[in-house]
Amino acid sequence: MSGNHAHGHRHGHGHSHHGHSHGHGHGHSHAPASFGRAFAIGTALNIAFVLIEGGAGIWTGSMALLADAGHNLSDVLGLLIAWGGAELGKRPATPRFTYGLGASSILAALANALLLLIAIGAILLETIQRLADPPAVAPIPVMLVAGAGIVVNLGTALLFARGREHDINIRGAYMHMAADAGVSAAVVVAGALIWWTGLRWIDPVISLIVVLVILVGTWGLLRESLTMVLQAVPDRIDLASVEKALLAQPGVTRVHDLHVWPMSTTEAALTAHLVMPDGHPGDAFLLHLQHLLAHDFRIEHSTVQIELGNGAECRMHGTGSGHG
Repeated sequence: MSGNHAHGHRHGHGHSHHGHSHGHGHGHSHAPASFGRAFAIGTALNIAFVLIEGGAGIWTGSMALLADAGHNLSDVLGLLIAWGGAELGKRPATPRFTYGLGASSILAALANALLLLIAIGAILLETIQRLADPPAVAPIPVMLVAGAGIVVNLGTALLFARGREHDINIRGAYMHMAADAGVSAAVVVAGALIWWTGLRWIDPVISLIVVLVILVGTWGLLRESLTMVLQAVPDRIDLASVEKALLAQPGVTRVHDLHVWPMSTTEAALTAHLVMPDGHPGDAFLLHLQHLLAHDFRIEHSTVQIELGNGAECRMHGTGSGHG
């Protein structure tokens, strides 16, 4: 575990562990708390709409409506999972979970992606069967229900609009709902085309397009959540810029064993060894560094080890700079 690299080396000249601000003072880490109401309203709206749309899909025989209902159901699960992850992330650290449960939001994103893949498989199977013998579809109810879907999804997206810049969970909810409004619009188009042309195959073809839209979004979510589980440097953080900022500090001649990893979908942690031949710079330097990392890079938990560079420092990887 990369976090261990700042611990357990006896150099006598300073293990300096700083950065335990836990995100206080940074608005993005409080986003889950302030968006609890948005999650509640969005979830309630979408559950109600899924029931209406699913029932209408069965009644009208529209696979496009059923596909969209399945998609919206996955979004409800996604909202619930993201909400649950956010709530767990607010729990305080314990002697066993010393970082708290923030990483549950990463597992939530991964679970959401896997659930979406299962939904895609089920919709795809049904759609392929429908393509062989498309059933008759009542276009007017399809258009009305899908039109309501545009309103519900856009309304839900707007609930998360103001927080999308600072929290990947909030941004994910916003983008997903905005995309759903587009999918519902496609179903409205399908209903109109069936009404005008009478061609039954349009409905399952539109449902295939819906599946493709879900797959594209799911692939991105799966890739991002997997990289977080594997503790990759978060996309929003440029590791080279972090190293440059550390090297720019007075007295620092070298940086090694630099590691940055996600603690949750909104918080990141850092450990680094700074070689400072002039000796330990004192607490004021470390406090400044903690604030710099939090403000410029949104790295809320930083642990720094100071070394004199006299050959005694630990070489964790045998190279000048171990970048995870």
